[in-house]
Amino acid sequence: MTADTLDLNADTIVDYVGRILQRRGGDSYLGEDVTMLEHMLQAATLAEAEGADDELIAAALLHDIGHYTGEFSEELALEIDNHHDEGGAAVLQPFFPPRMVACVRNHVDAKRYLCAVEPEYLARLSPASIRTLELQGGPMTPSEVAAFESQPNFADSVRVRQWDDGAKVAGRETPNFRHFEPMLRRLAENGPEASPR
Repeated sequence: MTADTLDLNADTIVDYVGRILQRRGGDSYLGEDVTMLEHMLQAATLAEAEGADDELIAAALLHDIGHYTGEFSEELALEIDNHHDEGGAAVLQPFFPPRMVACVRNHVDAKRYLCAVEPEYLARLSPASIRTLELQGGPMTPSEVAAFESQPNFADSVRVRQWDDGAKVAGRETPNFRHFEPMLRRLAENGPEASPR
């Protein structure tokens, strides 16, 4: 099963993602006090409240879609081997603008980066996030920090990470997925050919 056999395109991708989140969004979010869908909606709501543009709100919303790569391609799910940042970027790349996809791809590296450059950031991580940090490679080395800072979407990726970190509050009210659908449809219409900023 691949995105091609699913007949996914700019007209169908948003509904397909919505159906995945409807079915699977109630999954536990890695030991946090929120579900996967609550976490993703909270991240997008934080981005929207800060006045972020559509690409960054969408990146915040879909940053963890890589946990569901098997819904797009069994082969991809095996190939990615639980690297949900790469998996999420791979499933979004055919449909969405490159800047949005880059922020999804970089949200784990942004965590590693912040742990390396801001000691107080590391101290604020939840126990679950500390556990996953070790699996993700720990804080960046100085050479990794320099390489990450040289990327064109570095600052945007850090912002998405910060919304990700703030999106773990049990009981916080947010709009539902339908609220964000028109924005996602506009981005899919522009697609991967949209100009990076």
